[in-house]
Amino acid sequence: MIGSETLNDYLGRLASRNPTPGGGAAAALHAAQGAALVAMVARFSTGGKYEQHGQTTSRIISAADHLIDEALRLADADEVAFADVIASYKLPATNDSERETRAAAIQNALVQAAQPPAQLIKLSGAVVELAAELLDIANPNVISDIAAAADAARAAATTARVNIDINVVAIKDTRARAALAEQTDGLEEKVVLAADSLSQHVRERILR
Repeated sequence: MIGSETLNDYLGRLASRNPTPGGGAAAALHAAQGAALVAMVARFSTGGKYEQHGQTTSRIISAADHLIDEALRLADADEVAFADVIASYKLPATNDSERETRAAAIQNALVQAAQPPAQLIKLSGAVVELAAELLDIANPNVISDIAAAADAARAAATTARVNIDINVVAIKDTRARAALAEQTDGLEEKVVLAADSLSQHVRERILR
């Protein structure tokens, strides 16, 4: 599991000539880092003069911690799903029956491989939303990390989108393609716009 290996081990596997982990797992780790930054900022914005916002920050901390766990789960799920895609392409195809079985396995694996990044785009949006909630109540000494969280979530969403696209173009089932479109179309753009806006507001707050 990616969440339990060392950073060096993970980066070594990512850099190796192996198809997994790849961009999907990297996207999930972008999101995990964004959520972790949100949790850190919130924890630095508790007690004392921040007490009046204690209920909000406590909720944000709990939600961000959950998103870290969920992002790591999606990193592992993406690696497993793409490994299944690779395995399906390696199935025998020496006769019509085997070719039919192989084709069906490939299509099923491609549909399943699109699910982790689809879920990740939604998760990335949740990270940006939590970060935005912190903007007006955060400890100003760590406000730059709100922008860092937003930018990490932005990277997660855009990377997840391209991973969906590369699967969708190979999916022949029009209903499956339509379901993925309904699940994801427009979401990445919203995350990008929200993240960019939040980062800009943070910079304006710092530089004013």
